[in-house]
Amino acid sequence: MSQATTREIGIIMNGVSGRMGYRQHLVRSILAIRDQGGIELPDGSKVTVRPLLVGRSEAKLAEIAAQHGIQDYTTDLDAALADPQWEIYADFLVTKARAAAIRKAIAAGKAIYTEKPTAESVEEAMELARLAKEAGVKTGVVHDKLYLPGLQKLKRLVDSGFFGRVLSVRGEFGYWVFEGDWQPAQRPSWNYRTEDGGGIISDMFPHWNYVLENLFGEVKSVYAQAATHIPERWDEKGEKYTATAEDAAYGIFELEGGVIAEINSSWTVRVNRDELVEFQVDGTHGSAVVGLFGAKIQHRNVTPKPVWNPDLADSHDYDADWAEVPTNDVFQNGFRQQWEEFLESYVLGTDYPFDLVAGARGVQLAEAALASSAEGRKIVLDSLSLG
Repeated sequence: MSQATTREIGIIMNGVSGRMGYRQHLVRSILAIRDQGGIELPDGSKVTVRPLLVGRSEAKLAEIAAQHGIQDYTTDLDAALADPQWEIYADFLVTKARAAAIRKAIAAGKAIYTEKPTAESVEEAMELARLAKEAGVKTGVVHDKLYLPGLQKLKRLVDSGFFGRVLSVRGEFGYWVFEGDWQPAQRPSWNYRTEDGGGIISDMFPHWNYVLENLFGEVKSVYAQAATHIPERWDEKGEKYTATAEDAAYGIFELEGGVIAEINSSWTVRVNRDELVEFQVDGTHGSAVVGLFGAKIQHRNVTPKPVWNPDLADSHDYDADWAEVPTNDVFQNGFRQQWEEFLESYVLGTDYPFDLVAGARGVQLAEAALASSAEGRKIVLDSLSLG
């Protein structure tokens, strides 16, 4: 490819009328890449993008297209997949609809880029990975949390050896999602119905899998307790319904190397922390607390020496013992950054680590966590491989 070349890649974007598909993938990623004139490759050439919007409502698609200067939209996915000008299929559908659409796209020879979870079961997720391998198509699964400024700072700490030997990871994620009666819920009602693919375990545990395995080590086992703390909610039409999916989950994960991780996930918790998600990592040489953006550290040389005495009030300011990690880099939107990396890998034909097998490991952890909660025991995870 010459340096003067600019290659335009057509991308089928299925599910862009949804919150995540529209805001993060279309507006903040693909359109941002288009509007900046594409991305530059190592040889000086460029890759730009052309989106094809796909959905069920032609009126909604037309409105989005007109608002953003997009020429192409359709309600006919099969016709889009049959057209060779569209090289990549991107999926932002609800979980129950995802696997069938991806299966079609693989059969059509399209590269795949998809939200997670990739399927409703690990067997189905691995089937998609096998089909993609047999078809010789590149695949990518969204791993957006790894690109958060706070977690990028955490990775820098891990890679530098700051922690010494990592001992444990403790995570708190969540916020209060209103029931929908006296205030509208800020999450869709399907999230709370198992029959519609809902539940915080299937939503969040795939995230925890790739965060843990990419920062600290592969997840070897899980013990989890799921709970439906609020059994009745009100949907988008103001109608009362029974919540059949869990709205909170409490998990303990054993990682390779003996690291123990504990993560609480809840849509029924009121926030008393700096950010909606926070992780504390403790190691022999130091500790860190990181969120979406912030990160603070405490080295062993400045660690205080508390003494437990319930009879005396402790006046020590423990917060003051932590130092902020400086922002020494420019962090762009994580969804966009991963899109750029996937597009570059697609054009150059390089290996891409966050593929459908990686996505299947996230589905496996969620499935094992649900089984753990139902059976009241620790579940050991098998290694997944296409052989």
